[in-house]
Amino acid sequence: MEKLDSIIKNIEPIDKALLEETQRRLDSLTKPKASLGRLEELAKQIVSITRQQEPEFKNKVIFTMAGDHGVAEEGVSAFPREVTPQMVYNFLNGGAAINVLARHVGARVVVVDMGVAEKVQSAKFPSTSLGTGKAQNFKDKKVGFGTKNMAKGPAMTREQAIRSVNAGIEVFEEELKAGIDIAGIGDMGIANTTSSSAIIAALSGEEPRNVTGRGTGIDAASFEKKVGVIKKALAINRPDSKDPIDVLTKVGGFEIGGLCGVTLAAARYKIPLVLDGFIATAGALLACELCSTVKEYLIASHNSVERGHIVMLGRMGLRPLLNLDLRLGEGTGAALGISICEASVKMLTQMATFESAGVSDKTVPDRHCEESRKAGRRSNL
Repeated sequence: MEKLDSIIKNIEPIDKALLEETQRRLDSLTKPKASLGRLEELAKQIVSITRQQEPEFKNKVIFTMAGDHGVAEEGVSAFPREVTPQMVYNFLNGGAAINVLARHVGARVVVVDMGVAEKVQSAKFPSTSLGTGKAQNFKDKKVGFGTKNMAKGPAMTREQAIRSVNAGIEVFEEELKAGIDIAGIGDMGIANTTSSSAIIAALSGEEPRNVTGRGTGIDAASFEKKVGVIKKALAINRPDSKDPIDVLTKVGGFEIGGLCGVTLAAARYKIPLVLDGFIATAGALLACELCSTVKEYLIASHNSVERGHIVMLGRMGLRPLLNLDLRLGEGTGAALGISICEASVKMLTQMATFESAGVSDKTVPDRHCEESRKAGRRSNL
């Protein structure tokens, strides 16, 4: 726990003085006050996170963490476990949705094996190799060859749970040496929506049915089985809602632990972190349960169709930027969110002020401005 405790101890609140300073800058730009709504809120948050009045996103990184789940043997997914390593190779060869969207926003994808149930073979991704048998964008942080079946006992040991969180921290710190201005997190792992539903049910006390969705697109019978499996796992393991590491141990996944670690590290090093969907948010939620200050560094990219996602976001006080009915994972939503974040800082730093443009800054009464801001905070993009 020494590394984990050190990271948590060094997480500081965002610089709230910069919120007001950035608001004054925004109000001086050639537009009606608060007329860019959530973009203005994002710009203020990013400045306050980075402590930079004119932030730039030269280095964008999306961490896609992969791991298998023993609970897949209960038939809770529409896909077999073999799909996890197959998709890892697809990521490494640049053919997945996350690769396309990451290229679109100019982000590099770092693929991390946290607990794939087989050894990832470097020979299977020659298009990204350096001639050294290693992929440029691959990290081997395997904690184990998949978790155990949480419907029969704890998914992992407490020591493995801590190792998975520490591994996520290590990955972030390693990539930080090459530069990170903004980061996103995503996932890959058959049956990880089952684990994520169990995590939010354990932490919130919600009935499993209320926080469980169709995942990869299971039918009605499989959905009922999935809800039953989660209930069984919670009853057998009795995760302690006041101990996030115990929840991870009992019903989590190695990749979810890794996502928790990346989230903690982003907050520690003052880097904005854009969340993808349900599983990525489960990892971020565990980080917030370990240190509530972390939520100030988080940006929710979208609202997944998974029922439990909005419950997670509500628990952290986050409002998603988009609602596109996404349910893929991988970091795809995070890539889109990074694009919006970049638009917000460009608006802040590149837009002319009334004074510099020679435009009259006659404004509406302050009462109307405040009403506009409140309306902006209530709306989604």
